[in-house]
Amino acid sequence: LAGKGEPAAALGLQSSNGPVKKSMREKAVERRNVNKEHNSNFKAGYIPIDEDRLHKTGLRGRKGNLAICVIILLFILAVINLIITLVIWAVIRIGPNGCDSMEFHESGLLRFKQVSDMGVIHPLYKSTVGGRRNENLVITGNNQPIVFQQGTTKLSVEKNKTSITSDIGMQFFDPRTQHILFSTDYETHEFHLPSGVKSLNVQKASTERITSNATSDLNIKVDGKAIVRGNEGVFIMGKTIEFHMGGNMELKAENSIILNGTVMVSTSRLPSSSSGDQLGGGDWVRYKLCMCADGTLFKVQVTGQNMGCQISDNPCGNTH
Repeated sequence: LAGKGEPAAALGLQSSNGPVKKSMREKAVERRNVNKEHNSNFKAGYIPIDEDRLHKTGLRGRKGNLAICVIILLFILAVINLIITLVIWAVIRIGPNGCDSMEFHESGLLRFKQVSDMGVIHPLYKSTVGGRRNENLVITGNNQPIVFQQGTTKLSVEKNKTSITSDIGMQFFDPRTQHILFSTDYETHEFHLPSGVKSLNVQKASTERITSNATSDLNIKVDGKAIVRGNEGVFIMGKTIEFHMGGNMELKAENSIILNGTVMVSTSRLPSSSSGDQLGGGDWVRYKLCMCADGTLFKVQVTGQNMGCQISDNPCGNTH
């Protein structure tokens, strides 16, 4: 039963004839309450799902880290490529009209049109380095020697000297006339100093003979010791032969030493004794140099005053 003053719809009652009809006001209030409940219910239509069982898309975990590393590597390579491109553009000077510093020809010629700064150049097999026809080729080393090397042959140009070293020999010739200026092929060409070269500095030389031209002298100078050795003898011939030395001179032969001509010995630097000294006194052992009529030299130990070369075993025989 409904209380006094309470509508029947408020208690949810129904009459025997059907549901109780609501007024328009009651319907508006009910609709407003339903909308308020729906707007505040954020879990409406939510179904709890286990995410581990869902199919995952995209790069995750190690694949994601690997993708990041690849992207960083590509970025670094792009930066390096940009730097190399800028360096090439600045050095070679590539512009709208081509390369300003060098030219490439169909014959394989590479021509530098400006001053070029290089460290080491490796030409191809049988390559040629040269300049223009009416211009000089200037190669400068900044406080360093300029070295041209091909195999074991090396040409070094330094501040105070120019040296050429080779294990197989060398040859200089005029490229236009093919005339040989200088060659170390002694079996085919006789060794001659190039025009303008006055002296030759060597540590050791092996040759059949050493001669000078008819109008100049042959001078052999050394700072220390000079050794002249011949497998089949040493023959020294000349109009005048002079030996100047600061120390001793040793002539050694297996058979004999022959001096053919006038022999003069300067005694200014030879040791001598005063007239009052004994011949055999002290540590000195004195010898007299004697010569046979045929030019053979031999020594005789001095044992007394006014001793001559007549000894019993002299190599001259009866004549001396």
